[in-house]
Amino acid sequence: MQRQIWCKPNEHIYTLMISILGREGLLEKAHEVFAEMPLNSVTRSVYSYTAIINAYGRHGKYEVSLELLGRMKTERIVPSSLTYNTVLNSCARGGYDWEGLLSLFGEMRHEGIQPDLVTYNTLLSACASRGLGEEAEMVFRTMIEGGVLPDITTYSYLVETYGKLRNLEKVGELLREMESGGNMPDITSYNVLLDAYADRGEIKEAMAVFRQMQGAGCLPNATTFSILLNLYGKNGRYDEVRDLFLEMKVSNTEPDVATYNILIKVFGEGGYFKEVVTLFHDMIEENVEPNMETYEGLIYACGKGGLHHDAKIILLHMNEKGLVPSSKVYKGVIEAYGQAALYEEALVAFNTMNEVGSRPNVETYNTLINAFSKGGLYKESEAILTRMGELGVQRNRDSFNGMIEGFKNGGQFEEAIKTYDEMEKARCDPDEYTLEAVLSIYCFAGLVDESEEQFREIRELCILPSVICYCMMLSIYAKNERWEKVSELLDEMITNRDSNIHQVIGQMIKGDFDDDNNWQIVEYVLDKLKSEGCGLGMKFYNALLEALWCLGQKERAARVLNEATKRGLFPELYRRSKLVSSVDVHRMWPGSACTAIAVWLNNMPDLLSKGEDLPHLGAVVVVRGHMEKSSIARDFPTAKAAYSLLKDSVSSLFAFPGWNKGRIICQKSQLKRLLPSIETESETSEITLRNIPFSSLYSKKSMVGDEKGQDSEMATGKSNKTRGELMASAV
Repeated sequence: MQRQIWCKPNEHIYTLMISILGREGLLEKAHEVFAEMPLNSVTRSVYSYTAIINAYGRHGKYEVSLELLGRMKTERIVPSSLTYNTVLNSCARGGYDWEGLLSLFGEMRHEGIQPDLVTYNTLLSACASRGLGEEAEMVFRTMIEGGVLPDITTYSYLVETYGKLRNLEKVGELLREMESGGNMPDITSYNVLLDAYADRGEIKEAMAVFRQMQGAGCLPNATTFSILLNLYGKNGRYDEVRDLFLEMKVSNTEPDVATYNILIKVFGEGGYFKEVVTLFHDMIEENVEPNMETYEGLIYACGKGGLHHDAKIILLHMNEKGLVPSSKVYKGVIEAYGQAALYEEALVAFNTMNEVGSRPNVETYNTLINAFSKGGLYKESEAILTRMGELGVQRNRDSFNGMIEGFKNGGQFEEAIKTYDEMEKARCDPDEYTLEAVLSIYCFAGLVDESEEQFREIRELCILPSVICYCMMLSIYAKNERWEKVSELLDEMITNRDSNIHQVIGQMIKGDFDDDNNWQIVEYVLDKLKSEGCGLGMKFYNALLEALWCLGQKERAARVLNEATKRGLFPELYRRSKLVSSVDVHRMWPGSACTAIAVWLNNMPDLLSKGEDLPHLGAVVVVRGHMEKSSIARDFPTAKAAYSLLKDSVSSLFAFPGWNKGRIICQKSQLKRLLPSIETESETSEITLRNIPFSSLYSKKSMVGDEKGQDSEMATGKSNKTRGELMASAV
């Protein structure tokens, strides 16, 4: 066009070119076009100046916009209201301070340019984004005094401003004013009010606004439902979340990725892990594209629930989409494998991170350490900790907590205490979990005095000792026959007014909920606490089972074990085929391991009563990993307790095989000798833990050592030995 003699571009064409280039972010090109106008004898006016100011302003370059406004005045080009509105918008979006915006507004009026509706809405928009309540009221008052009538956008900005300030009375007043003035509130205004109520956790008020909105004929959008879904989820009202999501679909409001992300987070944190996976499949069917937040939420749920198969499928889906999984995603994958005791797979997933360009962080390392530590694989945990040091990854409190747990579960009590000392030297302040872990070391080692001292230290730090702490103290008092102490602790738990779970667990241990109807209270509390993220995982159930077993409450322990397995814990516990029937207790504490073994043996007669044959081999898995073939495996606390239980109960029928010290096995011919003769199904229907022909279901000796001298010292808690010597003797 410029090359044609007969057709030359005028200012209107230049203004269009500047606007198009500015909209696309090609600011240098826009400036070139603006600069060449005088060279082509095209006079620049307020229109071309306003266009170039808008080009820079829409991309937050408010300094250039102000400079161009100054140049206009130098060239004696009078800015219009559109020019000032453009500069104001540019400065407001770019973060220009409020005093500067007011100065521009004053300059505009001083030059005789009357502010219009756009001017005032621009200023109110700045107030809304910054939460300036008094300033918004001043602008609105000036607007009314200037004879400019507000529109729905004006009210929307006011609603947003007061909504951010949580001045809900003012928001309600504005909405009524809008309705009376014929400006029906739009969905944005209602969402602001909903969000404000949701932020305060006021469900009833939020739902009232929701129904009012529907009654006014304002259709909710995906954001509306997302606010309410999140509100219900935070309050643990999962049935209402499901009902509301169903209402959303019935009302033809299409869920977007943000809606699904909220649902995934809500159900993931609530412990409904399989429901989270179902949501993922729903997304795919409805062509809602997951983003990284979606994948991280999905894998988080898979990790907590041990859903390693689903985690693998979701990871493959990411690979197909060409997305590099974040460290959070891999953390969840590693945790999923760890929860299922698939240690090799967890390590492979960890090593894959560098191959795909996802850098492990301290949380990823800690997740792997924790996975190994639960199984007592302290050498593997040590190797990971060493790798962290070599790569310059700073160890934190969780790293040390994991190592302490690993050493304890592996029976390396002295090393566990050394790690606790190293933690203090590394200036990592211990937390509640650290103190809890140290208490469990002393309890495992049978050190009564040290356990009591640690329990007192937890109290003195103004921390209510957890149920886990109480259970560990109950177990060590029971093993040492200090029944008065047991009674005192149970009374403390039952009379505790600060914690519902302490009361319920205390009453359950005393037997108040043994009736089937009353047991539902225990189930409800356990589900409720899990949904509130109270971390009722393996450690909790291990500690509770330890206390029940030591107190001789074996049937009650079996019932609690059933509750744990119902909630997806210890997924590896029972396995049965024609050749092998096994009980895997390698991640259990001594008391919970004995409970699981007793239940396993008690269920043997059911095979015969159903006409099935016994397996060729019965196996108790006490250790997994690198030490399966090592004699050290026998020194693991769980291994010692399991072997002592079986030896005292069924003589020498069970034994460690030479090829695998991590298993205690019994041949089919010997298994038959364990079982009473069974002739009819009715005879087997009454078999309970009490009917198992065991002479002794629990041996204190297996927990604290093999020498009588050690037993007597640890039972009384009195000794002239140092703490380190006691630890060594316990090992």
